[in-house]
Amino acid sequence: MEAQLNVQLITHTSDPERVVSSAARLCYSSADIQSIMDHLTVEKINEFVNKLANMGHESPFEHVTFTFGIEGVSRSLLAQITRHRIASYSVKSQRYVREGQFAYVIPDEIKKYPGAKNLYIMAMEQAQEDYNSITDALLFEYFLEYIKTYEPEIYALYETKRDTFDFSCSDFYDEHINKVPNKVYNAMEKKAIENARYVLPNACETKIVMTMNARSLLNFFSLRGCERAQDEIRNLATEMLRIVKPIAPNIFKVAGPSCVKKFCSEGPMSCGRPKEIKQFFLTL
Repeated sequence: MEAQLNVQLITHTSDPERVVSSAARLCYSSADIQSIMDHLTVEKINEFVNKLANMGHESPFEHVTFTFGIEGVSRSLLAQITRHRIASYSVKSQRYVREGQFAYVIPDEIKKYPGAKNLYIMAMEQAQEDYNSITDALLFEYFLEYIKTYEPEIYALYETKRDTFDFSCSDFYDEHINKVPNKVYNAMEKKAIENARYVLPNACETKIVMTMNARSLLNFFSLRGCERAQDEIRNLATEMLRIVKPIAPNIFKVAGPSCVKKFCSEGPMSCGRPKEIKQFFLTL
């Protein structure tokens, strides 16, 4: 099952540009904080935040945070996004959550070619089968260890039947697994899935709650909004910027890859379309 990107803003700093303006003005004022805030009109806030952005004086932006709920992204993206260290992450655990039928991300480049896409989907289906088989095999071994110790009569029955023609491990397991207490079974399953997960692909879908301050977001948009970033994380960065821009339009006025604000910093690796990219982000 193909995963679909879904991004929502869970919460953010209230009145973010007023917070930024008051923090920045405090550095250059002898007035108390409340007086500074009381004298901040909308016009002054807009003017001051734009001035800070143009000067590149972004430390006051760190007082503003945004928390996102992100679904439909791959473990491959997770490895990339956690390289942005000034952020907080909570991620769906593959140790505690069984991937009974995992969704997966199909890269845009693979989608372009039907033959490659079909092979990719077959690989995902095989990975699911392997994960299920290893999980079930481990559970059966843990089940045997338990009954050998605590239900010796059932274990003796297993030894009597296991070499017979009509013996089925899964049938035997289903018939007697109720002898294992729930608490013990839960520990067995956790141990099984945390080891079986090693066969799951990078494409496996995960879910993330992520909090970043506005300065970190600007850096994130600069690096991951660029055409040189991989499609999946670029799509995520673009959607996140689309969400936050109306909330703090002056902070994120020229957010995006380096070509939006000044010039392309990629040199010979440039995509060659800076004007087009700039226009896209400025009208986002």
